Amino acid sequence: MAFISELAENITIVTENDDYYQAAAIDTLGNEKQIRARVEEVVKTIKKHGEPVTAEELHKKLDYEHPSNIAALATVSKKLASLNDQWGLAKWPAVNPKNIRDKIYVVLDTNGSPMHFSDIAKGIRDSEFNRRSVTTQAIHNELIKDKRFVLIGRGIYALASWGYSRGTVADIITDILKNSETPLHRDEIVRQVLDKRQVKETTILLNLQSKPQFKRVAKATYVFEEAA
Repeated sequence: MAFISELAENITIVTENDDYYQAAAIDTLGNEKQIRARVEEVVKTIKKHGEPVTAEELHKKLDYEHPSNIAALATVSKKLASLNDQWGLAKWPAVNPKNIRDKIYVVLDTNGSPMHFSDIAKGIRDSEFNRRSVTTQAIHNELIKDKRFVLIGRGIYALASWGYSRGTVADIITDILKNSETPLHRDEIVRQVLDKRQVKETTILLNLQSKPQFKRVAKATYVFEEAA
């Protein structure tokens, strides 16, 4: 096809180099220099946007006949990559995950809510990623190591960027009480902990009652008290 395209009078050829894949376009789009300028315009717009974006969203920012025209130009650039119909810089893990941790991040981010590690492993195997031969145990190991992922229940992980923080139930209670300007009732503490952890209510209550740093100042009402 490349050879035939070079013979055609009304086809412009984009030569492959470090920045561009070999491509062909109708010459009404311009010469090779002009087409490369169009491609760079798409790259610049995505870079300025700062996160993965669909061709439809790019179409609102650029003056082209159809989103498919923008997607076609994007495929010419080696600086860009796409995943799940979204375009981004090739160095962004969200569109070009290069290791297991990046793939975990993409699966969780796409799902939009916490997942069990076995479901994350299935999500990777069912995905468009290049490498699918990954074990559930390998996924679990990477979840434990990476600070982007927070264990919030039995085998259930969330993204730290969603507002979850690492630590035990006692650590979460400590943060809640420290950040409160007034003592908190047991029910309010339980509610706030359950927003951050998928644990049993009894686990929260046991921590409140057994840890000396949680001081009861009224009926079922607590404050945090620093150790002497």
